[in-house]
This record gives sequence, structure tokens and C-alpha cells, in this order.
Amino acid sequence: MTRISDASGMVDVTDKPDMRRIACARGAILLSPSTIQAVRQLDVQKGDVLSTARVAALLAVKDTGRSIPMCHPIPVTAVEVDFELDLDSISSEVKVTSVGKTGVEMEALCGVTAALLTIWDMVKSLEKDPSGNYPNTRIIDVRVVEKLKLAI
Repeated sequence: MTRISDASGMVDVTDKPDMRRIACARGAILLSPSTIQAVRQLDVQKGDVLSTARVAALLAVKDTGRSIPMCHPIPVTAVEVDFELDLDSISSEVKVTSVGKTGVEMEALCGVTAALLTIWDMVKSLEKDPSGNYPNTRIIDVRVVEKLKLAI
């Protein structure tokens, strides 16, 4: 018989000192040029894509501790959400700052993915092929681009 311990759980950070924590994550969604143009011109049926994606990123950052089971809920002190539109993609970058005992990279990653998923949801009617699929739409290159821990 194999016994599997269920002693796992959140890492105990009680004795760690509070530090200023910063993490920045980035990712992109590939879209057709006509969809990018519709986003630029605020001509998407569901509304202002980037404003909605910004709010989705902020909510996701604040809710990370509830979305990822072993992730500590943390006091987020700042969130910056930026977008860059290219010919066939929209990039999102989310920078999260906190003062606490644990890093904020998961919050930044949750923010980026929520922003990109929201963009996809809002433009999906423009991206579907005749059979209802998304042959060219994809989320790519989601990653942490910076993580800092600074004494306070």
C-alpha cells in the first residue's frame, strides 16, 4: 500500500521579514489584423476591449489567493496594467507591488492571463472561422519578466 501524506499546504511564512515585493508578468494574444483594428477603433460589439481587460487584470490580481489553492492572500499595494497593440497581437504587462512575506509573481501572472482571456472573450466573434473555431487566435509567451525583493 502506498500512503500519500496530506500534510501539504500553504508554506509557513510567519517568520519571514516583510519586504517590498514587485513582480512584472507579460504575455500576448495573437489576433487577426482586422480584429486589432476594431479594438483600436473601439468598434467591438461587447465594448471597450482594453478598458474591460484592464479591470479584469486588476480583479484577478486581487483574487489570486482565492484562485490558486496554495497561494497566500496578500496585501496588494499597487497594480499597473499596460497594453501594446501590434499588427497581429496585443501584449499585456502587469506589474504588482506589495509589502509582505511572500512574492507577487502569481498575482502578476493571474493579471496578465485574465487580461488576455478577457480580450479573447470580447473579440471572439471577430476571430471565429466559418466552422466556429479559432485557427489563428492564441495566447502566447506568458512569463514573469521581473521579480524584485527589496528591504523596507
